[in-house]
Amino acid sequence: LQFIADEGDRALQEFIQANLRLVVSIARKYGRSAMPMLDLVQEGNTGLIRAVEKFDYAKGFKFSTYATWWVRQAITRGIAQQARVVRLPVHVVEELNQVTAARRNIERELGRDPEPFEVAEELGMDVNRVIDLMAWGRDHVSLDSPIDEDGDTSLGDLIARGTEPGPDLAVLDDETKHLIESLIDHLEPREADIVRARYGLLDGRQQKLADIGKRHGISAERVRQLERQALQTLRRIADPELAA
Repeated sequence: LQFIADEGDRALQEFIQANLRLVVSIARKYGRSAMPMLDLVQEGNTGLIRAVEKFDYAKGFKFSTYATWWVRQAITRGIAQQARVVRLPVHVVEELNQVTAARRNIERELGRDPEPFEVAEELGMDVNRVIDLMAWGRDHVSLDSPIDEDGDTSLGDLIARGTEPGPDLAVLDDETKHLIESLIDHLEPREADIVRARYGLLDGRQQKLADIGKRHGISAERVRQLERQALQTLRRIADPELAA
């Protein structure tokens, strides 16, 4: 039995070694972040190991697609954690993530920086709370610092993705979208619709909380709560260890 276990460990290590190029290629895309390349690769390796441990070929997905998701997640989490010089309470970080994401969504729609009241309306949040969160965001981290090789992804984009169910849905290939859809199918119908609407899986457009709420006959705040609940469920499905 020990021999079999040793052989299994050796095969696992060989498989990880064979895929290190994938980690390096992904890490290079984040070379403009403040984190040294060696640290980026180290973070990516943790994601690769997790992907190897959890990959199930019977589900019909390519390993490279599955591993890319885990490697990106590990690297971006490492960058975001390093960037937060001052630790904030978890609930404040969650609210800051939501405000950051809403600001960038509105900015894309209007072509200008949104006013605090516009962000508050989008989130169903008190405007004074939004103003406080925006101030904390400026004080604790530079949200406009580019982190990828093209300068298209900023730290603010990265932090905003903290509430998303997976990598940037706008640039996913069909196979990865199918993987995400297979996870969403485990949600209740209303939660599934909210996630698809919020992340552009219905028509490519990210819908506002208020618009989704009108469709379901609930408030924007209730939509936000259901979205958070759905994302927590998705994380548990994608990584069962989180449910432990």
